[in-house]
Amino acid sequence: MKYIVIGGVAGGATAAARIRRNDESAEIILFEKGKYVSYANCGLPYYIGGTIPERESLFLQTPESFGERFNVDVRVLNEVTEIDWQKKTVTVRRLKDGSEYVENYDKLLLSPGATPVRPPLPGIDSEGIFTLRDVTDTDRIKAYITSNDIRRAVVVGAGFIGLEMAENLHHAGAEVSIVEMANQVMAPIDYSMATQVHQHLLQKGVTLHLEQSVEKFSKRGKQIDVHFKSGQIVEADMVILSIGVRPATALAKAAGLKIGEMGGIWVDEYLQTSAADIYAVGDAIEFPHPLTGKPWLNYLANPANRQGRVVADNMVLGNITKYEGAIGTSIAKVFDMTVASTGLAAKRLKLLEIPYRSSWTHSGSHAGYYPDSLPLSLKITFDPQSGKLYGAQSVGYDGVDKRIDQIALLIKNGGTVYDLIKVEHAYAPPFSSAKDPIAIAGYVASNIISGAMPVVTWREMQEADPRTTMILDVRTADEYSMGMIPGAVNIPLDELRSRLAEIPTDKAVYIYCAVGVRGYLATKILMANGYTQVKNLSGGYKTYQAAVAPLTHAGPRSVDSIHNTNAVNQQPVESEVKTVKVDACGLQCPGPVLRLKQTIDSMQAGERLEMTATDAGFSRDAQAWCNSTGNSLISNTENRGKYTVVIEKGQPKACTAVSSCDDKNKTLIMFSDDLDKALATFVLANGAAATGGKVSIFFTFWGLNVIKKAKKAKVKKDFFGKMFGFMLPSNSLKLKLSKMNMFGIGSRMMRHIMKQKGVDSLESLRQQALDQGVEFIACQMSMDVMGVKQEELLDAVTIGGVASYMERADKANVNLFI
Repeated sequence: MKYIVIGGVAGGATAAARIRRNDESAEIILFEKGKYVSYANCGLPYYIGGTIPERESLFLQTPESFGERFNVDVRVLNEVTEIDWQKKTVTVRRLKDGSEYVENYDKLLLSPGATPVRPPLPGIDSEGIFTLRDVTDTDRIKAYITSNDIRRAVVVGAGFIGLEMAENLHHAGAEVSIVEMANQVMAPIDYSMATQVHQHLLQKGVTLHLEQSVEKFSKRGKQIDVHFKSGQIVEADMVILSIGVRPATALAKAAGLKIGEMGGIWVDEYLQTSAADIYAVGDAIEFPHPLTGKPWLNYLANPANRQGRVVADNMVLGNITKYEGAIGTSIAKVFDMTVASTGLAAKRLKLLEIPYRSSWTHSGSHAGYYPDSLPLSLKITFDPQSGKLYGAQSVGYDGVDKRIDQIALLIKNGGTVYDLIKVEHAYAPPFSSAKDPIAIAGYVASNIISGAMPVVTWREMQEADPRTTMILDVRTADEYSMGMIPGAVNIPLDELRSRLAEIPTDKAVYIYCAVGVRGYLATKILMANGYTQVKNLSGGYKTYQAAVAPLTHAGPRSVDSIHNTNAVNQQPVESEVKTVKVDACGLQCPGPVLRLKQTIDSMQAGERLEMTATDAGFSRDAQAWCNSTGNSLISNTENRGKYTVVIEKGQPKACTAVSSCDDKNKTLIMFSDDLDKALATFVLANGAAATGGKVSIFFTFWGLNVIKKAKKAKVKKDFFGKMFGFMLPSNSLKLKLSKMNMFGIGSRMMRHIMKQKGVDSLESLRQQALDQGVEFIACQMSMDVMGVKQEELLDAVTIGGVASYMERADKANVNLFI
């Protein structure tokens, strides 16, 4: 029996080796158009970044060693160009000299893989722009990095390969920007989980350009300009295209084989194509999803290897083994973070119109009292009636893989959320908790199905109508002061029973805490006291905060500082300063905050607290806590999911008057969006800045309209945000006069007269203020109330709250309200 295998990576190589084990006397020819077979495709980014130092480590077998071990005729640099399935022959071209020859076969296997998407954009073929799919691509990229000074790199596409390349280019010393058309990275997971990845990437200094599409590339010497359709341009020294892949089906199409509705090679349950004695595996095929029954494409190595084993048995022994299909279990390392998913995410279930429910839970990777317990977030999707598991996603630093693997096995075997509770896991403090994270997810999901815990999602919480809904924050007052959902009323859980009179009975009550546990307890208390419209925020404030957090970063860094990726706002800690060290790793909210406050209260002014925690939210809120308490944040660093903050206790402040001799700083509050008042504001600000003092303008409520971009940004808004957007001026060019506006005629007259008299326009005065270093601060609370997004405001605008304004006003000798 003569077998021909086309494609020598993953599925093809696995099948060839299995055929030999099934039939020692068979003739096996493996054709590969590249130079290499059986190599570690998934390891290519790590070789580029230097994590894998030796190129040879990527090769599991050489063509010679594979051929010798399995008695296979391996022919690299031989491309099959034609299949005649009626004559059972293939035409092969030798790539070295272009000559062709014909081979016959008894059974044929197609494993051609997939090809990278390379859209026909202007300039895409310029030097320095690469795709990554095989060893040849890897060698080209590695050589380019070695021979050029790569200080800035742009990765187009934020899938698995894109993020892995971003990390490895960062490790290689480049400042990295990621461009993605969608509103999130990592398409297989839901937005609410991807936002945690966004924040981690930003902490590492990676710049994210989400909801941006590339229009063209242009060259200026060695520099590549990446042009977005929005008009923005990002400069780079090299570009990696990771836009996606598509099945390599050209050969199959030319042979007349059936192509499925998703564009892959159609195969039956035995992995046989529409032609007799021709089979196919790997990235090129489409196969029904076990949960939906609908065909889909699955570009993962594990299913390809599984298919290779199944198809080898069917080719040699007859069609004896049915392929069960793959549910799409995947995992990726993103710097220190691990991201994994299996089955169907909520967005896919919604698209398929399959009824589902979701739950978010946040646990520790192992027992909190054992050192190095790191946060692990888990989202599961399930049938709202039966509890059948549809999918799961996990983001964390340790133990993510084993949880997803366990859930994947349950899903493939038709398991339910109740099976998550029944999983008997290996428990010891260094490895898990008595209640494992997947068991907790099962308990929460079962409570949702039974109605024991009615839940509200973060999106529903964001869109809640304050006229009909009360938002109740049951965290401690200290947690509340560090950040809260707009409009929330704080009644700590331990005070709830004594303060029930403050909670209306004629409104829906949406409850939240840090991660959902205290919210659940509060829900039970209110329900037991006759409240019928009570819901708990699934995943708590941690899920909400990550989902709504703006994509802000510290700004560009020097390339020399790139390698110090664990430092965020890092400053040296002087050894002579008395420093109290506290380990709060593994503590769940509000543990870190309470420990922080208790320790600071016991210290003397000038002493420092060095506190390490595993709660990313605590790290982000440290600055806000210091601002509100008068203490100083000295440093804020991150290393493999551990966040260390150093805080110096401040001195009690004495009340002193500020005179014109003491300080020349000026603060202005811009409350109005009248054209004449805006002009006066910037005239005063420019004049004050010219005297050498620090000038800050705090834009609140209607004043936000003065600093909106002329080109409207594409942002998502809730109903009230859309209403405000419809009624308010879209930018400064639309502002009206406070008097004599006359339906807009007055404002146009004013601008015309100013131009005739040589008076600078509002927009020019505004730019002059920025050029002189005037600080523009937008009020966060006003933005939340009026539905204004940061993307709508000028790029130079920073976001702040009352504390930001009061801090500057305290140091100023003039404060104007306009």
